[in-house]
Amino acid sequence: MKILLNDGLEKEGIDIFHQAGIETDNKKRDQNQLISDIGQFDALIVRSATKVTREVIEAGAKGKLKIIGRAGVGYDNIDVVAASENGIVVKIAPYGSTNAVAELAVDLMLSISRNTPQAHFTLKNGIWKKKKLAGNELAYKTLALIGCGRIGQKVAHIAKRGFDMEIIGYDIKPCPESGIKFLTKEEALQKADYISIHTGGRDIIIGAKEFDLMKPTVFIINTSRGNNIDQQALYNALKEGKIAGYATDVYKEEPKKEDDPFNDKLRELDNVVLSSHLGASTVEAQRETSIEIARVLSGYLLGGDFTNAVNASESIEVEEKQVFTLFIHHKDVPGVFANIDKTLADSNINIRANYSRQIDNGYAISVYVLHQKVSQDILENLKAIPNVCNVKI
Repeated sequence: MKILLNDGLEKEGIDIFHQAGIETDNKKRDQNQLISDIGQFDALIVRSATKVTREVIEAGAKGKLKIIGRAGVGYDNIDVVAASENGIVVKIAPYGSTNAVAELAVDLMLSISRNTPQAHFTLKNGIWKKKKLAGNELAYKTLALIGCGRIGQKVAHIAKRGFDMEIIGYDIKPCPESGIKFLTKEEALQKADYISIHTGGRDIIIGAKEFDLMKPTVFIINTSRGNNIDQQALYNALKEGKIAGYATDVYKEEPKKEDDPFNDKLRELDNVVLSSHLGASTVEAQRETSIEIARVLSGYLLGGDFTNAVNASESIEVEEKQVFTLFIHHKDVPGVFANIDKTLADSNINIRANYSRQIDNGYAISVYVLHQKVSQDILENLKAIPNVCNVKI
C-alpha cells in the first residue's frame, strides 16, 4: 500500500507507516498534479494547505484511493460530501493538539487580562507604560466554557487547578463527570467573567443577542472558529464597551499563505489580543498529531478500523439502530463465511458487522451483528452448514 503525504508529516508518523509495511510519498503536488496522480495511492494525508476538492476525490475513487486523513482537527479543506458519495472514508487526528490548544487558550486569557502583548509592544518601541496597562487576575473568577469537549475540559482542568476559577459551561451534550457545572447558554454568558469558545463548526454561537447578556467586564477567548462569533456584532461590542476585551487565534477569513496581508477590522481596536492560528503549532502537538493520524489510517487500511472517521460511525452504537448478536463457532477454513452469509441473506437478514478471531488451532469464533432477530429455524439452518460447530444467540 502507498500513502501520499501532500503537506508532509513528522518522522514519528512516517515511521509508523513504514513499520506496517506501507510506503509513503511526501512530494508536494499542486491541484492539477494531485488530480492526475491521486489514483495511484491508497490514502491521502493533508494538513490545511491542500484543498481536497470533489475533482481530486473523484479522480482518486476511480483508482486506488480508499481514505483521506487530515493531520489535525478541522477538515473544512476536504469535500466530505464528495468523499462519502464516492465511498472514501475521511479521518481526523483530534487528540494530538488538545493540550496545545488548551494551553494557548489560557495564554490568551492571561494576555488579555494583564495586557502583556501591549506592554511588550510599547517597550519594543522604547516607551515605558505601567499605569495604563493595569490588568485583572484570573484567580477566583468565573470561567464559562461554550463547548465542553476534550479541549474545553482541558482548559477547565488548567483553570481550576492553576487559578481556582469557578468553571461553568454549556454544551449540547453535557458531560457531568467532567466536573463542569452545566447551565443554559444564556445563564453561562450572564454569569461569566471569562468566556472561552470551543465549539467548532460554521454556526454563529455568539451574536448581538448574546453580547447583550454579558457583563461589561467580561473577556472572551476564541480558539475555535472565527465563524462562531458574529464578527460585526463583536466589533461593535468591543468598540462600544459592551465587553472588556477579546483574545483570539482564529478569524472568519484568514490569509492563504505565509506573509500575506492580514486585514481583519479587529486590528483597529486596543482591547484585543490577536495570534495567527497558532493553536496546534507546537513541536509536541505536531509530533502527537502525526502519530495519531498514522495509527488511525493504517488501522483502517490494514484492519478496517473506523476510529476518528468523520463521515462514518466509529462504532455501531453511534448509529442508534437496534442490533442483534449471533455467535458462531466454526472451523477456520474457506467457504464458511460465504455459506453463513448466504443463509442469512436468503432469510432477509442484514449483516451489519462481522468480527472473527481464531480461538484454537484451526477453529474460530465469529460474532455477527445483525439488524434483524434470528429465528429458531434459521439457527438450525446455520448449524447445518458444513464446518459449523455451534451457533448461539
